[in-house]
Amino acid sequence: MDSVAIITARGGSKRIPKKNIRDFCGKPIIAYSIEAALECGLFERVIVSTDSEEIAEISRRYGAEVPFMRSEENANDFATTADVLDEVLSQLESRGMTYGRFLCLYPTAPFITAKVIRQAGAVMDEQTGDCDAVVPVVRYSFPVQRAFVERDGLLVYRWPEYRNKRSQDLEPFYHDAGQFYLVKTESFRKEHTVVPERTRPLVLPEHLVQDIDTLEDWEQAQMKYKTYVLFQS
Repeated sequence: MDSVAIITARGGSKRIPKKNIRDFCGKPIIAYSIEAALECGLFERVIVSTDSEEIAEISRRYGAEVPFMRSEENANDFATTADVLDEVLSQLESRGMTYGRFLCLYPTAPFITAKVIRQAGAVMDEQTGDCDAVVPVVRYSFPVQRAFVERDGLLVYRWPEYRNKRSQDLEPFYHDAGQFYLVKTESFRKEHTVVPERTRPLVLPEHLVQDIDTLEDWEQAQMKYKTYVLFQS
C-alpha cells in the first residue's frame, strides 16, 4: 500500500520558543522524527507541514520534503491535527499523488524509532481487514480507578467501589503516547480523525514516552533520552 509520512510542525510555540527545532541532545528535535520516518523504509515520501521557513529549511537539511507551506488558516492555535492532515492530503491529491495510508508524526517525539514505526505497519498489515489505524499508547503507571477528587474540601475516591480491589485485578488504562498515528486514508476521510473506530494499539514502555509541553518536560525528556537511549547505544 502506497504510504506517506506527514510531520506536523507549526512555527508558533509559546511555552517553549522554537520548540520544533530546538536542540535536543545534539540536534534539532524534529530531526529524530524525520530520520525515523526515512529509516523505516515504509514511505514513498516524508513531508513536513509547516508555516515556518526556518523549520522548512532545517527539515530539508535532514532529508524531508516541504513541497508547499501550510496555509494561514491552518497555522493558528485553533486548527486541529485533522485539519492540517486534510490540507496536506488535498494538496498532494491536487498534484496527482494519492496514498492508501499515511503516518502523522509529531515533530517533538525524540524517542520514536524506525523499529517502532515498522511494528505499527506490521500490526496494520496483519489485521488489514479489521484495522484502520494503529496508535502507540502507554499504560498509566497507577490504576486510574483509585483516583481521588475533591468534594467540599475533602479528598474522596472518585470510584469508591474500587478502593479495596487489588491493583492486579483492575483493568489497565492507556493514554496516547503522543508520537504518531498510522491511518488508512479512506477511514480518515470518512471519520476526520486519526483515531477512527477500528484503531489498534501498539503498547510502548513508559520510559520511552514523554510529553513535551513545558521546559520542565523538556529537561525530563533529555534526561530520559540520555539514560535509556544514548547510554544503551
